[in-house]
Amino acid sequence: MDAEMDNAPGFASFVALGDSFTEGMSDARPDGTYRGWADLLAQRLAGRTEGFTYANLAVRGKLIRQIAEDQVPAAAAMGADLVTLVGGLNDVLRPRCDLGLICGLLERSVAELAPNCKQLVLMRSPGRRGPVLERYRGRMERLFAFIDELGARHGALVVDLFSSRALGDPRLWAEDRLHLTAEGHRRVAEAVWQGLGLPARFDWDEPLPQAVPAGWYARRTADLRFAREHLLPWIGRRLTGRSTGDGRAPKRPELAPPVWDE
Repeated sequence: MDAEMDNAPGFASFVALGDSFTEGMSDARPDGTYRGWADLLAQRLAGRTEGFTYANLAVRGKLIRQIAEDQVPAAAAMGADLVTLVGGLNDVLRPRCDLGLICGLLERSVAELAPNCKQLVLMRSPGRRGPVLERYRGRMERLFAFIDELGARHGALVVDLFSSRALGDPRLWAEDRLHLTAEGHRRVAEAVWQGLGLPARFDWDEPLPQAVPAGWYARRTADLRFAREHLLPWIGRRLTGRSTGDGRAPKRPELAPPVWDE
C-alpha cells in the first residue's frame, strides 16, 4: 500500500439517502435492478476496509419531505461513518415549489445527520444541458447555494457536479433525460471518491470526445420517442399525484456487507 493510500481516510460503514439518482437509475444490471454511483462507491470502499457495511435507503421519486421523514431518522440511528444526502431536486423540478420549505427540510436533515456520522456528503446535483435545465436553472442555483452554506456550517463535504463539464453532456444521460447512464454514474462515484480525499483513478470530469451532431430527422425521432415513452407518463403521474416510488422499499435498508452477483 502506497503512502497516499496510507494517509487516506477510512470508512467502515456507509449509508446513502435520496431519490432515483442515489438509487442508481438508469445504471441497470443484467437482472434489471439498478446499481448506480452509491453502489460503485461502496464496492470501492469495501476493498479498503475489512468488515465494511453499506445501506442504501434511496427510493425513486421521493421528495425532500419524504426523505427527511422516512430516511433521515433511520440513517442517523445507524451511526455510519459516511453518509450521503442528495435530495430536493424532484421538488425543484415541479411547476410550483416552495424553495424556503425545501431548504428548511434540508437544514433539518443535515442538522440531524451531521452529528451522527464521521463524514456527511452533500451534492450540487448534475444537470443535463438543454431547455429543461435552463428553465429551472435559477431555482437550482439558489438550492445549491443553500447547500454550500449548509456544508460550511455543519462541516459537510459538498461535491459539485452541477459545474461539471462532462456531466452536462446529453450522451451521459439515459433516454428519459432525467437519469445518468452507467458511465455517468461511474464518473459520479469517482467524483465523490476524490472529494473524500481518496487517490484518483481517472479524471471524472474529462469531456467526452467530440461527436458528429445528429441530423434533423434523428433528433426529431428521438424527441418524439422521449415524449411518448417518458414525458407523457411523467406528466400523468404529476397530474394524478402518483410517483414511481409509491410502495417501493429501499434496495438495501440495513447496513450489511456490499455483495452483488455481477
